[in-house]
Amino acid sequence: MNILEKIKTNYSASMNEMTVAAYLEECKKDPKVYAKPAERILDAIGEPEVLDTRQDPVLSRIFSNKKIKIYPAFKDFYGMESTIEQIVSYFRHSAQGLEEKKQILYLMGPVGGGKSSLAEKLKHLMQQNPIYVLKAGDQVSPVFESPLGLFADYTEELEEEYNIPARYVPSCMSPWASKRLREFDGDINRFKVIRLFPSIQEQIAISKTEPGDENNQDISTLVGKVDIRKLAEYQQSDPDAYSYTGGLCLANQGLLEFVEMFKAPIKVLNPLLTATQEKNYKGTEPIGAIPFDGIILAHSNESEWAKFLNDKKNEAFLDRIYKVQVPYCLRVSEEIKIYEKLIRESSLKDAPCAPKTIELLAEFSVMSRLKEPENSTMYSKMRVYNGETLRETDPNAKSIQEYRDDAGINEGMQGISTRFAFKILSKVFNFDSEEIAANPVHLLYVLEQEVIKMMLPPETESRYLHLIKSVLASKYAEFIADEIQKAYIESYSSYGQNIFEKYVIYADHWMQNNDYRDPDSGEIFDRSILNEELEKIEKPAGIANPKDFRAEVTNFFLRYKANHAGKSPRWDSYEKIKTVIEKKIFTNTEDLLPVVSFNVKSNEEDEKKHRDFTRRMRERGYTDKQIRILVDWFMRVRKTMA
Repeated sequence: MNILEKIKTNYSASMNEMTVAAYLEECKKDPKVYAKPAERILDAIGEPEVLDTRQDPVLSRIFSNKKIKIYPAFKDFYGMESTIEQIVSYFRHSAQGLEEKKQILYLMGPVGGGKSSLAEKLKHLMQQNPIYVLKAGDQVSPVFESPLGLFADYTEELEEEYNIPARYVPSCMSPWASKRLREFDGDINRFKVIRLFPSIQEQIAISKTEPGDENNQDISTLVGKVDIRKLAEYQQSDPDAYSYTGGLCLANQGLLEFVEMFKAPIKVLNPLLTATQEKNYKGTEPIGAIPFDGIILAHSNESEWAKFLNDKKNEAFLDRIYKVQVPYCLRVSEEIKIYEKLIRESSLKDAPCAPKTIELLAEFSVMSRLKEPENSTMYSKMRVYNGETLRETDPNAKSIQEYRDDAGINEGMQGISTRFAFKILSKVFNFDSEEIAANPVHLLYVLEQEVIKMMLPPETESRYLHLIKSVLASKYAEFIADEIQKAYIESYSSYGQNIFEKYVIYADHWMQNNDYRDPDSGEIFDRSILNEELEKIEKPAGIANPKDFRAEVTNFFLRYKANHAGKSPRWDSYEKIKTVIEKKIFTNTEDLLPVVSFNVKSNEEDEKKHRDFTRRMRERGYTDKQIRILVDWFMRVRKTMA
């Protein structure tokens, strides 16, 4: 089925029409036919995947070995497991008929934290399951009311005959339905029931309301108002003269999104009280109560909530709100996924991005959101929050629970927004007029300039600049030094191989307590000299137990030769000795500078080494221009690394 046929089929399927009697029989067979909005959205969310974090060392540290629920419907919302679980809990409790069914779901968080994205996701989920709406003649109920509203006064009989619990029956029928029923002389069979899918585009059971100006906004944005064009034909109190265009009218049996709700005047919010508690509300004209059986989803930032919370006149609302905090992401690995998703969905998906670029931006964003720890560094705290263990590298690092207890529940509600980070990425990719690409050097520069332009409070600006220039720049200097060194040594592995084989010979003779005669010079090395030579290789890597290390490496070497017809293993085939040799080679970085620099080479050998080096860097994910930029930057800052 092609896309055109699919659209036509879906449209036709959504317009099924039946009699009220047939509808009731469907209700008897399938409870989903009369399901509440919370039940329908739960069905659309689907069953979670239960993840036992004990099976993953990183997740076990982050979630304290708990079992967590992962909802595939929210797979693109990274690092928001707790927030999503709270939202799903709201729908679950509401579907069970608990107090949440009378409460407004309120998402509170900082700008660019994902509140609007969550709201859009919930609206799309609401579109997946159909609703059944009353119809009279050619006119569908203007408030998309359930046919069960016709039986508001007959709940016991309805439950007895059709097994429909009383809590599924709306509190009343709409003024429109009441007028039709009078016209039909009480003959409910003259009504029809139509099957519709909620639609964001058509505003069927889904609507969006935004706060207007203090002076010109009134409750009509929620409850509708009289249609003055119809007053020539109907009385002002006639239901057919009323325009059911308010948010509550359109969102019945579905979801009403109220953007920045607490910016609206309190008089505008009053209809929400009766809509949530009594499941109906009054219009602006004397036309009778209008039913509302939907979900109200509101969101705003923390300052608006604090202002609303501190006003004693708003106490009636506070008890009717189910608040869910939506903080910024505090895990670097998840923040990286957010940026990668943004890049995938843009024309930059094929643009070169040098290693570490996105990671550095994620680290800056996360550190800007963390509360400054006591007796520990921000960088260590960030890594612990990411599930890393720092026992061996930072003895002052605390456990993740200690950091959280010290920070309090509001950590992540301030800092650099994801939206700001997106703008930084855009500028970094387009920084060079000759090449659309991103690299960490340009990132650090753009970040510094943008932080200054933000005109933040001096203390905040100073903290952000310290993170960029001292923390991130120094960490990246270490990273690029390692990258350059590895690209250099991989090009000339014979040097590493010589060190490896000489180390094994020395270690073997040292363990056997035998002297060693150098075949080239004829010099004899006794056990103490052998130990000195071995330590020259071991000390730069900080080997704590040389005796065991020497035995381990020698055994590996001899076993490999025995199993491979006398062939020696490569120096980089065993991770432990590979790391030690790299540290030995690069105790003095001056040796590699003539090769990696882009200056004119004095001989053909150095030129060949340089070409080999740049080829290795390209294989590591760098463009030619990025290699030049990063090598130049490395050579400028290498003295600060000492």
